[in-house]
Amino acid sequence: MLLLLPLLLLLGLVFLLPVLSLVPTSLHPYLAGRGIGEGWTLEHYIIALTDEFYLEILLRTLGLGFVVTLLTLLIGYPVAYILARSTSRWRHWLTLLVVFPMLLNLVVRTFGWIALLARRGLVNQWLMGLGITDEPLRLMFNFTGLLIGLTHIFLPIMVLVLVATIQNIPRDLEEAAGVLGASRIAVFAKVTLPLSATGIVSGSILVFVLTVSALVTPRLLGGPTYKVISTLVYEQFLQLLNWPAGSAIALLMTAIVLLLLWAGARLARRWEARA
Repeated sequence: MLLLLPLLLLLGLVFLLPVLSLVPTSLHPYLAGRGIGEGWTLEHYIIALTDEFYLEILLRTLGLGFVVTLLTLLIGYPVAYILARSTSRWRHWLTLLVVFPMLLNLVVRTFGWIALLARRGLVNQWLMGLGITDEPLRLMFNFTGLLIGLTHIFLPIMVLVLVATIQNIPRDLEEAAGVLGASRIAVFAKVTLPLSATGIVSGSILVFVLTVSALVTPRLLGGPTYKVISTLVYEQFLQLLNWPAGSAIALLMTAIVLLLLWAGARLARRWEARA
């Protein structure tokens, strides 16, 4: 327990304390033109949980997090498996290709997608040039643009987490299953996949949390009209100066994410125990 004390103190200072500081702010009324008022109220929580506008943004954010996590997992697992099991001399170069996007600034990567997905961007020009579409597709300021951009940005994180997990799976177990007559598909489904559950859950948690809390990419690819929770909180705090409402929305989102992560971790432990 003493060994965990420094980590617990650090977690309390950088996460728990800032989150708890939002609680009293979220319970104060907001007075237009004056800021935070006196007294206590649950108005901001009630509005955030009942107003259709806020509920739509909440569901959109959670849906975006789930879909991005699923896509990065489906794309990243085969890549991670190849990198973890490959003995080719090209393995290091392939790993570098996966890591290289993370060396670029997030804003630069996002602007790169703007150049590709804009109405007159390269993707639309290619589609119209090939005769696939007659007019530019709307690939920005909607769910599609955010999905593409965030999947690309967080895919390397999923791959790196999975590579570390798959490398720790003893090859003897896979070879033993093959000797006993199991096909490659059966070996993967009954040995490799269950034993990589820890990496799948860890990578999924990282990608999901980063997706629902991302601000720069949703601001640029989503524009001023297509909002997610992070951009909504940003506007409440820095544009509308409605700190109580922003605090309430941020706390609700934090509670929902923690609940989902707790449920996911429990399911993963059950899955791993059955393996």
